[in-house]
Amino acid sequence: MKVAHMSFAWDDLRIFLEIARTGSLNGAARALGVNHSTVFRRLNAFEDDLGVRLFERLPTGYALTLAGEEMQASAARVEREIDRLDRRITGQDLRLEGNLVVTTTDTIVENFLTPHLAAFRKAHPGIVLELIIDNQNVNLSKRQADVAVRPTRNPPETLVGRRVATVAVAPYAAPKYMKGRAEGLGALDWLSVDESLSHLAAAKWFREHHADANVVLRANSLFGLLHTCEAGMGAALLACFMADTRKTLRRIGSPIPDAASALWLLTHEDLRHTGRVRAFMDFMASSLAGEIDLLEGRAV
Repeated sequence: MKVAHMSFAWDDLRIFLEIARTGSLNGAARALGVNHSTVFRRLNAFEDDLGVRLFERLPTGYALTLAGEEMQASAARVEREIDRLDRRITGQDLRLEGNLVVTTTDTIVENFLTPHLAAFRKAHPGIVLELIIDNQNVNLSKRQADVAVRPTRNPPETLVGRRVATVAVAPYAAPKYMKGRAEGLGALDWLSVDESLSHLAAAKWFREHHADANVVLRANSLFGLLHTCEAGMGAALLACFMADTRKTLRRIGSPIPDAASALWLLTHEDLRHTGRVRAFMDFMASSLAGEIDLLEGRAV
């Protein structure tokens, strides 16, 4: 009797894993950068080839069947090994040419990073930069990016890199808001972040020291705080590199050490010796040294 052997295409497993993670075809399509119909067609073909349903189609989304749960554990192991192999092979590439994916936040791009990217491009014309602006942590282990320029107090243990500077944070307000008001922070109206940014050191400090503050606005964006603070709605804790260059704002207190973060250049350990990555890390560490006074709140 002839025994049938299953073969799995990695693309099919990737689609399966993203549907399992997001619980929807649309979520998987966004994560993979393809359209909804492609995910729908590939999943149906995959299940037909296997002769088993991997997901229950529910009104609330796609839920794993028992067979799907068993496949998820194995497919996740395959994914980890492929990611690891990809990083190790790329890590042996010493050429100063090709693509380099850099992720950072909107505030860093807006306030000081872009001239340094332009200077790097001029110094290394063979390297094509791809910039991902995302305020959530892009996964370097899965090669969603090669290098991160990111503020954090605690870099993930899976990443290696260089600490560029302290990111100082201080209280600010518009002069028109402060006119006729007492300087005491406790008596002011405050602009703060919402739950999506509650992990920030400044947000934690504010909760601990001003739990009874009169918060009149919450935002899921630091730019939202900056602009509403400029408009005179109240006071806000802001990174000095954002606020010190604004003539519409002034400090109403000294930088707060416990609210500070740090700016890091980060990459995955397997990529640290890749020519493109090493060139970027070395260049940026030197170039960004010129921004230390701004970052650490000494530019005023």
